[in-house]
Parts: sequence; structure tokens; C-alpha cells
Amino acid sequence: MTALSYAQEHRAGFLDELKAFVSIPSISTLPQHKDDVRRAADWLLEHLRGLGMTGELIPIEGGHPMVYAEWMQASGKPTVLIYGHYDVQPVDPLHEWTSPPFEPTIRGDDLYARGARDDKGQVFAVIKALESLLRTDGTLPLSVRVIVEGEEEIGSPGMYKWIDRHARKLACDFAWVSDGQLFAPGLPTIVTGLRGLVYTEVEVRGPSHDLHSGIYGGAAPNPVNAIASIIAGLKDRRGRVTVPRFYAAVRDPSPEEKASWERLPFSDEAYLKELGIPAAPGEQGFGILERRWTRPTLEVHGIAGGWTGAGAKTVIPARVTAKISMRLVPDQRASTIYRSFSKKVAKLAPQGVEVEVRELASSDPVLVNPKAKPVQVAATVARQVWDAEPVFTREGGSVPIVTKFDRVLKVPTVLFGFGLPDDNLHAPNEKFHIPNFYRGIETVIRFLQQVSA
Repeated sequence: MTALSYAQEHRAGFLDELKAFVSIPSISTLPQHKDDVRRAADWLLEHLRGLGMTGELIPIEGGHPMVYAEWMQASGKPTVLIYGHYDVQPVDPLHEWTSPPFEPTIRGDDLYARGARDDKGQVFAVIKALESLLRTDGTLPLSVRVIVEGEEEIGSPGMYKWIDRHARKLACDFAWVSDGQLFAPGLPTIVTGLRGLVYTEVEVRGPSHDLHSGIYGGAAPNPVNAIASIIAGLKDRRGRVTVPRFYAAVRDPSPEEKASWERLPFSDEAYLKELGIPAAPGEQGFGILERRWTRPTLEVHGIAGGWTGAGAKTVIPARVTAKISMRLVPDQRASTIYRSFSKKVAKLAPQGVEVEVRELASSDPVLVNPKAKPVQVAATVARQVWDAEPVFTREGGSVPIVTKFDRVLKVPTVLFGFGLPDDNLHAPNEKFHIPNFYRGIETVIRFLQQVSA
């Protein structure tokens, strides 16, 4: 029996195991799920050990543990570092889920559950590829290290620092990450660029305590008004961010890269329809794909403070916070942008309030050379498995750890995901297309076999 036939024969069992994995509510950002996060890590470690790999849970200071496993017996062959994450996003708003988020449910050809696609389903496809090879050949065609972290959804703060101190433990020739999607159904997609991230919390403090707006209104600073003024001042009428020198280091994509994107099956009209919006606001002078992939952005994710309950309460709040993030592109640096942003916020603050900017997460952008040998092997395998010519794109999101692979480990990363654009990432009714789960397993089997040569 070959690894491919084993994978075909065990599809039903693989899916049942994935259901068990995604049923664990490993929400990394919520303290009440700390034990669930640990339970998911224990479950995954036991699974990897059951395949014959050596493994351990590596504690991350102040955070959730990392699952580490290895099979390093392919003497003279390259080493691949496989990365994924087992933590998931919160499920709110719960009432919008058709089925409970941690009771995996199959509807049609899709598995619905939080984490089914991001990233449990995808990393599990890679692990099932390893199982298929080990169960049939008794060996792997190259040496393998596996790291699956529990803090990706909160920016990988502990993992980011850990790699700086323990890079030798992750020594490899290249990395593989399945935490993405096809550009369109049936169209294999290899990502060659990821935006970086600076995620901040801005706190505005006014009076020492909440005030009656009738008695004090007009004569006391209002932090809600102040945060609104600050946010309004962070962009101009053309959609450009006003932080000083925000665009100074931005590197434009090559003409060849831009030309290749124009051949992608993308329609502005279909995009607007999918989002249910009449227009795509943003930086003027750039197309939608350019805004998503190659231009830096600034977004506000939430404002907390004051009275937001039912009915009226005439209060001037003492403090208000806002979550504000910036996505970065080559060659911006997160540390530089954070300093400039903090200074700009302080300058925009009205009189009478104090402002504090806190950095919650950050990572630099990264580009991968599409001509790197492992990337080219992945492209060859994509043609074999998906029966289509692969496309090379960038991704607007961030996978913080890939920056470390590039700058600390100094190796190329193959970014090949198996999700679909409509998988509802970070939203209610997240799903994973089951045929893509199986194709992902086959893709990784063939990739490992061919790249080892």
C-alpha cells in the first residue's frame, strides 16, 4: 500500500479525528478557556507521538504552550519545519451560528465549526500526510520538525520571543505553512507575500471619575469625543494614513507581479456583491487587490467606554479605549511605525485629556522568492493534484511567525493553504471544504516525496 492509497482508504477516520480536534474550544484570547487551550495541546501532542514522532509541550512564558514534535532520521536529506496553530478565535456573535461552533457539523461537502479551517483543519491535513507516509513506508522521505502554537490568534507574542532564543531547535532548510486559502475554488494558490502588523490599544483618560453631562457638559473634557477626534485625524479624505513617514519605506510590487494579478479571476463587482457593499473605500488610486495586498492600512476594531446599554444615561466617562491596528507592507518596520503612530496620536489628542498607546502585537511584513526551490516543487505538485496552473499571490493578513522564519532561521517558507474564500474566517459559521481537506493531504504527501529529491 502506498501513502496515497492509505490516505484514500482512511478518509472517514481522518475526518472523525478532525471533528474531535475542532470540538475542543481552544480560544486563546479568553482566560476562561485556558484549560481548553491546554487540552487541545495535550490532544495534539498525544496524536503526534502516536505516529512515532518524539514530542513535547514547550511552555511559553505568560502564554499557551507550543506543541513540538520531530522525526529526524532521514540522514543526508533536507529538513522541513511544519508550522500551524491550534488556537482559535472567539465565537461571538453566537446567535448567528447555524449550528453550535464546537459541535462540528457536516452540511453538504463542508465541515462547520470554529477552527475547522483556521487552522486546525489545515494543520491536521499536514499531520495526516505524515501519518500516511509513516504507516506505509515506515519512514519519511526527509527529516521533519513540527511546531503547532497556541497563540497565533493573539499575534504570537510568546512564540515570537521564544524563536529568538531557541532558533537552533528549529534549524531547517525550508518551512511549510498551511494557513491560507485558494484564490478561487479549484485554483491552487501559493502566497509569496504577507503583510505585517502593529496592533495597539489607545486609552484616553479625562476626569478622575464619571461626570453628569448636564452639570459638567461643556466644561469638562470628554474622552469619547477625544477618541473620535483622534481616530478622525488618522486618515485624510483620500484614505491615506496621516502618520508621519507612514509610506516612506513602502516598496511597490514589480510590474510583472502586478500584471500577473490582472490575469486572476477577480471581479470588482463580484467582490462588492460578496461583501454586500456599494463601493470599496480605501486609498484612492489603487485597485482592490493592491489595497488588500501591497498597501499599508489603518483600521479601528472597537471602542469601549461610556454608556452603551439600553436607554439613556447622561454621563461623561472618565476613560475610553480604542483598538487600532496597522497592516504593513515591505519595507516598513513595525517598530518604526509604532513609534510614529504613538507620536501622532499624542499630537491629535485634544486639551484636557491624557493619552496612552500600548502595543499589543507586532510583526514585520515578509516576501518569499517564488523561484526558491521548495516553492517551485510546490508549484509542480499543485499541477499534479489540483489539475490547474497554480497562481502566485500575496495575502493581506499576517502570519507573524513567518517573519521569524525569514529573518531568524533565514529559510524560505512555502505558504500553501487549502481553504476557500467563503470559509467565514473569524466569523460565525466558519467551515472547511472537506474535499479540500483530502486534497490537502495528497498535496503534502506528494510535496514531501518530491522535495526530498
